Amino acid sequence: MKAVQVTGYGDVDQLKVVEIPIPEPKKNEVLIKVKACAINNTEIWMREGAYGTGSKSGWRPEGVQFPRIPGSDITGEIVKVGKSVEESMVGKDVVLFPFTSSGEEGYEHISEDMSFIGSEYDGGYAEYVVWPAELCFDMPLSSYKESAVFSVSGLTAWHMVNQIQVQPGETVMVTGANGGVGSLNVQIASKVFGAKVIAIIGDLDARERMKELGATHVLSYKSDNLAEEILEVNGGPIDSVLDVVGDALFATSLHVLKKGGKFCISGSAGGQKTNLDFRTLYLKHITMYGSVLGTREEFQDMLNAISEGKIKPVIDKTFPLNKAKEAQVYFKNKGKLGKIVLLPEE
Repeated sequence: MKAVQVTGYGDVDQLKVVEIPIPEPKKNEVLIKVKACAINNTEIWMREGAYGTGSKSGWRPEGVQFPRIPGSDITGEIVKVGKSVEESMVGKDVVLFPFTSSGEEGYEHISEDMSFIGSEYDGGYAEYVVWPAELCFDMPLSSYKESAVFSVSGLTAWHMVNQIQVQPGETVMVTGANGGVGSLNVQIASKVFGAKVIAIIGDLDARERMKELGATHVLSYKSDNLAEEILEVNGGPIDSVLDVVGDALFATSLHVLKKGGKFCISGSAGGQKTNLDFRTLYLKHITMYGSVLGTREEFQDMLNAISEGKIKPVIDKTFPLNKAKEAQVYFKNKGKLGKIVLLPEE
C-alpha cells in the first residue's frame, strides 16, 4: 500500500511517501480501507516533537518509534476482520475513536497508558490501517470526507464544552474560532448547549460564516482594544473561555472573565508559555481546566449530535495522500476556515 511516514523529528521534509505491506489485523482488530483522513495539530506536533516539555516526544514520554504513519481523524470501510471479530463487520463504514486506554469508563482520556493512533500506532496517512474493532463507530454522515473531520478536534471540543458545564444563555468566548477545534467549539457551545458565543478570529471577512456556525458576535484578535470590545458586545464580563491559542490571548481572556468564570485550554498555537499573576486567579475565583480529547461516551454523544444535524462539517480544502507535505504546510497557514482532509483515493 501507499503510505506517508514520519522518519524522525523535524520539519515537513521528514514526511516520506513509501510503499509498504498492507497490515494484518490481530484477533480483536479490523483492517480498514482509508477513505479520508483529516489533519490535526497533533500530527504536526508529533513530528516536531512539541509534546515533550523537557525533551522531544509523542503523547507518551518515551517518544515516537520511527518510522511512524501519522493521522488520527480517519473514516473508511472495514475490508477484513481478525479471528475474534464478527464477519458481519466487513463492509461497514466507520469512524475511528482515536486512542486506546485501559482507563475506566469516563476516565479513558486521562489513563497513564493512553496511546494515540498516528503517534503510538500507525495512523491514517495510508491506504489501509488496522484498529481494534470495539473502537470503530458507525459513521455519523454518509460522506467519508465529511465524517472524517470530527474525531480528534470534535471530541476535544465536545469535552471542553462539557467539562466547563456550559449552561443555556451563558456567554462563551472561543479563541481560534476559524480552526478545527475552534469552529466546533462555536457550534457545540451554541447549537448543542445553548450558549451565546463570542468568536475570536483574525480576518473579519469570515464574520458571516462564523455567525452561520452559531456565533453571536465575531471579533478580531488583531484589534488594539479587543478586551474592551468583548466587554462591550456582552454588556459586561463573560462566563467562560474555550481557548486553543495559549499565550497570545491569555491575558485578555482572564481580563474579560467574570468572577467565578471558567477558562479551558486545549492548545497553544499562539504560544506555549505565558506570564501569570496568580492574584488574578484567586481574586477573581477563576477555575482553570486543561483539556484534550475525551471519553467514548462523549464521542458517541458527539456522533449523535452530528447525525441529528446539530453540528456541521467545516472543510477548508482537500489534498491527495501523496501531497501530505503540502497539506501540512497549508494547515499551518493562518486564515483558513475549518479542516484540511487527505483523500487516499484521489
